[in-house]
Amino acid sequence: MLLRTLLAGATIALLASAASAETIKVGVTPGPHAQILEAVKPIAAKKGLDIQIVEFSDYVVPNTALAAGEIQANSFQHQPYLDNQVADRGFKIVSVGTTVNFPIGIYSKKYKSFDDLPAGATVAIPNDPTNGGRVLLLLRDKGYLKLRDGVGFKPSVADITDNPKKLKIVEIDAAQLPRSLPDVAAAGINTNYAKEAGLDPVKDPILREDPKGPYVNVIAVRAVDKDKPFVAILVESYRSPEVKAFIDTTYKGAVLSSW
Repeated sequence: MLLRTLLAGATIALLASAASAETIKVGVTPGPHAQILEAVKPIAAKKGLDIQIVEFSDYVVPNTALAAGEIQANSFQHQPYLDNQVADRGFKIVSVGTTVNFPIGIYSKKYKSFDDLPAGATVAIPNDPTNGGRVLLLLRDKGYLKLRDGVGFKPSVADITDNPKKLKIVEIDAAQLPRSLPDVAAAGINTNYAKEAGLDPVKDPILREDPKGPYVNVIAVRAVDKDKPFVAILVESYRSPEVKAFIDTTYKGAVLSSW
């Protein structure tokens, strides 16, 4: 009788816990962002937060869905990209915590070094302002281009002031860049899309961004939700020692934790 009573009590407690758990939808892009959030889920669950992961195939829809209230948070973008989206589209979205950094790389199926690219070679970059600008800044920092002074984090092709190799810069949707590699001399590809395509973001790039910089990714929520309890739990669970260990073990330097 006592055992039966204890079991019944435990069942009631579990049901009560499940009933009291808050469920949120978090938008991510496929690859590391989704994989890392899978590691976050059990940690958040212990704190009473049930995370449902929603994958988006591009960089635009996750903010649109968040602003519309279709999801409660997203984890896929760095601060300059979020700032650009807010300025261009008027989203009332804010970052509430930093997550990971994906140093962007330039890849090639045809050349072992960027120096080997011939004059007039075609280089593909992402067609969104911040990530495309990120590749242009990388090329500037490595001495292959000069850009207009004061371009900040979002230079465009129009800001190129000197192009000694006469590189032809073409803009392509970020998710499609790995597929473009057979058709171009080189392409600047975000780490999540590179890994999804089977590229090694540490060994394969012929140029790679300095991992220190402004491009640390963030968790974003609607401004009206920023002080809600689920936000603190989500950020705390993400920035846990267990998730850091998962990132270090799984990605071996291709993805870097910010804490």
